[in-house]
Amino acid sequence: METVFEARGLTKVYRLGEVEIHALRGVDLDLYAGEFVVLLGPSGSGKSTLLNILGGLDVPTAGKVRYRDHDLSTAGEEALTRFRREHVGFVFQFYNLIPSLTARENVEVVTEIAERPMPAAEALGLVGLGDRLDAFPAQLSGGQQQRVAIARAIAKQPEVLLCDEPTGALDSATGVHVLEALEEVNQRLGTTTVVITHNAGISAMAHRVIHLHDGRIVKIDHNARRKRAAEVSW
Repeated sequence: METVFEARGLTKVYRLGEVEIHALRGVDLDLYAGEFVVLLGPSGSGKSTLLNILGGLDVPTAGKVRYRDHDLSTAGEEALTRFRREHVGFVFQFYNLIPSLTARENVEVVTEIAERPMPAAEALGLVGLGDRLDAFPAQLSGGQQQRVAIARAIAKQPEVLLCDEPTGALDSATGVHVLEALEEVNQRLGTTTVVITHNAGISAMAHRVIHLHDGRIVKIDHNARRKRAAEVSW
């Protein structure tokens, strides 16, 4: 399996006046091309901090993190911006759609600046919204809006998709449809996908579940069924 991310001794300390908050405490982690990974843990365990560092939204206080041949731990803001634009798609808990634009137009906001964009209609079709291209956000349910946000993230065909609590604002039934859309993207496009959640129930769709607590990785579960399927596809 091809290593996409390599983190060693990853540490992040936030300072609030004289108080130090240790968000990450020496995390070692490899992520592989095409895998679906779930980051699981309670609030304050370091999940979002780890995701932000992997996505180039933050930098570590100490340690190293590389994406292929990119050293993200020493990169400047311009290099990190280029990394995010060229390689990473983000999906957050809140959809951040533009209310005055249709689903298609919300996706096209990204495709207009991407180097190798996927047609907006194709991206929306991948997440099951091929029949709602011209609907405005107010005409869509919460789950449908989140799927538009996923389509927007994948329309630039990123190698990595990072999702921070994508079902956090949804009920459980609607959240299942959103997670199925993420799984479909992972399987169809081979996009390395990392999902943060509090919900242990989604772990069955992951190749690996990485448990964090107090800024450390405390356990990694391997899903044998998904692992076998991944090995066939790889």
